[in-house]
Amino acid sequence: MGQTFDDAPPLTLTDGIQATHRSVVGNRLRLSLDHGLADAVIGEPGMVSPALVWDVSIGQSTYVTQNVRANLFYRGLFFRRFPQVGVTLTTVTTVEGLRETRRKPGRPPTGQAALHITTTDQHQRVVLDYWRCAMIPLSSEDASIDRADDLNQIGRQPRPDQLAAGVEAWNLQAFRNRVPGRHFDALAVGDSWRISGRDLVSSAPELARLTGNLASVHHDAAAAGGRRLVYGGHTIGLAFHQATRALPAMVTVAGWEGCDHTGPVHEGDTLGSLLTVTGLHPLSAGGGLVDLRSEVDARDPDGSTRPVLDWRFTAVLA
Repeated sequence: MGQTFDDAPPLTLTDGIQATHRSVVGNRLRLSLDHGLADAVIGEPGMVSPALVWDVSIGQSTYVTQNVRANLFYRGLFFRRFPQVGVTLTTVTTVEGLRETRRKPGRPPTGQAALHITTTDQHQRVVLDYWRCAMIPLSSEDASIDRADDLNQIGRQPRPDQLAAGVEAWNLQAFRNRVPGRHFDALAVGDSWRISGRDLVSSAPELARLTGNLASVHHDAAAAGGRRLVYGGHTIGLAFHQATRALPAMVTVAGWEGCDHTGPVHEGDTLGSLLTVTGLHPLSAGGGLVDLRSEVDARDPDGSTRPVLDWRFTAVLA
């Protein structure tokens, strides 16, 4: 408890990294594509896709979880600020909870570690501050954990005012004037879209290497039990790409309520999603926060589908 890891090398976000990331998971978020629009709305060009930022942050935290078996939850992830190209991200990971997983015959023993992750820019300003829980093997069959922390008490969900704080200085009216499509006042709770056209999962180890993810299960088939697992951020990134196709006037993602990986994803899978509006929160300056749920499924070669992701997040619309 309290052990801190700051070994991951800082990473400067460049146009090249963003372009490579986009080639793997897609990116139709206008503020990260159109420098003129970003300048009009934010006051400076070159905003980095939020998917790249959270992928780098999670990847930098994997120095702790190189032998991870699974990631169990994310909590409290919201953007304190939105980096531009040229910003350098540094991540510190601290252990805040430990417990042993219930043992099962024939399976190596594992434990759960709740990790507090703080990512800052080169001026020591916080960009992301959140929690994730990793399942990690015990060092041996005889090893045990002398703690049984209640991991349900770890982490805090962001409040609407915290989610809105990162964009309170933005000119959302300028975005609304320049971008066609459905904006905040055209949405209603219960609106949903089945995204037409699936996305292929490709370049999985390349994405893991790009974002500094060291987890062996994403690089070594033997470590994953015979077939490499795809980095969870890969699945989330494709879900985000599909969400911006359903809502092309999305301004950005403010944060996550939760994210459950409900099934394994492998390279070569094709992913589809159902996007649903679950909540609306107007902002005093216009526009608002939109709570969304993305339910993602993977299609197998025989045509059957299986659920792989349940992602609840909050977007900003003008």
